[in-house]
This record gives sequence, structure tokens and C-alpha cells, in this order.
Amino acid sequence: MAVAHKTVISFGLVAIPISMYTATQDNDIHFNQLHKEDNSRIKYKKSCSHCGQEITSKDIIKGYEYDKDHYVVVTDEDLEKIKTEKERSIQIMHFAQLNQISPIYYDKTYQATPEAGGDKAFELLRAALMSEQKIAIGKTVMGTKETLLAIIPREDGILISTMYYEDEIKDLAKSYNKPDIVDAELTMAKALINSMITPFKPASYKDEYQVKLRELLETKIAGKEIVASKSEAPGNVINLMDALKASIEQNKAKETPKPKTKRKIPKGA
Repeated sequence: MAVAHKTVISFGLVAIPISMYTATQDNDIHFNQLHKEDNSRIKYKKSCSHCGQEITSKDIIKGYEYDKDHYVVVTDEDLEKIKTEKERSIQIMHFAQLNQISPIYYDKTYQATPEAGGDKAFELLRAALMSEQKIAIGKTVMGTKETLLAIIPREDGILISTMYYEDEIKDLAKSYNKPDIVDAELTMAKALINSMITPFKPASYKDEYQVKLRELLETKIAGKEIVASKSEAPGNVINLMDALKASIEQNKAKETPKPKTKRKIPKGA
């Protein structure tokens, strides 16, 4: 697995060299754009707005438009020159409770592993965070941005998640009027939740629609006709309390083990 980023976690006088690996991958099926007339692939070409010449990635440099059609060129070397060692490392600013942070602030997650010489300090940080049930909040420069980070301990290692700043989070576009609820409704809703509690097992969840999409593609490739899925009939609209009760009873029925049938012993056995 390729290293996404190499850096150092720093807090106090402790420095832990680490490698960061992307923790997620894209398994989605992707489609190409085709010309409707002949099914040929659509291509997008990059060209110079001045001379019209088609260009490749090696011909492209970074430029900042400081005035209309006036640019200053900035190279990767220029960007590296203004970084200090402090900005190249992850500086832990403070520690916090995991449940204090809304999930909306998390962006991309990486798996962190210690580099040579950092194993003991890495494990000490992980164990201490786990023991205190805390996460570390830090920051570092990634690309052209000072990035806020959450360092999250796990039983088997450390995850590092990039975070959004507060001014990058949009206000809720639309609020709603909260209707009054009665105690009986709340009690019933809690009972329904409790009837559906099971441990979180990531391997139990699959993208079932992607499976159906792959079957569709295989059917199309084989030149067979696509058969439309059967739609489930919409349920009858019923009273909220009745719906909660019915849902609880349905879950109880799923949990009730079926009685074992007695095995018949053949005559003469």
C-alpha cells in the first residue's frame, strides 16, 4: 500500500515519526461518457487559451491570478520554502472527548503507523488515549492548507481524520417545527430502539445495489433482456403508536427461536 503522507506527531518534547495510509477506497462502478450516435468515448482535451495548443500535464504550472489576466507563478519549491519544520509535523494542540465532536467536522480518514524508532512512543500515545477515552486535536500543513486533524485511538492502532474548520460548515438550510410528543410515544420509541440493538459488525453490511448493478451489466454484456424488479406494495398509513407497537412485535417475532422438531425414531431401531 502506498504511503499517502509522511510526517511527525509532536506534543511537548515528544516526536513520533509516522506514515499515513488512506483508510478507505472507492468500490463504486463508474461509467464512461459515450457519443450517443456511435458509442465512442468522449474525451476532454486541455488547451492553452492564448495559442490554442493542446497541452499535457507536464506542461502545466501553478499560477495565482492577482489581477484580471495577470498571474504570478508559484512552484512546489516555493511552497516548500515557506514551510517550517513545525508546519511539516502534526502539532497536537489539546486533547478532547470523542463524543464532544459532531461527525459533520470529519472529512477523510487515514491509518497511521509508526516509522522506525517511533514504535514505543506511538504505542504509548495510543494506550494513554484509549485509557483516558480521549482523542488528540492537532494541525499540519497538507498541500497548500493548514489542516485540522483528529488523532483517534483504536484497539489495533491509530486513525487520523482530517477535519473541517467551523467556517467551512454550512448552517442548516432548513429548520423544522418540533411538534410536542407525549411520554407514551417516547417510551414506545425507546422500546423499539432497544429491541433493535445489536453490536456493530462492519462485515455484515454490503452495498446490495452495487451487486444488482453488476448483474445488470453482466446481463447487458450477454445480450439478455433486463427484467424489472418487483416493487413492494406501499403499506397502509396507520397511527404512529400502532406503527411503533407493530414494529416492536415484528422484531420480537424475529428474535423468537423456532421450536425444534423432534426427530422420529424408526420402528425397530
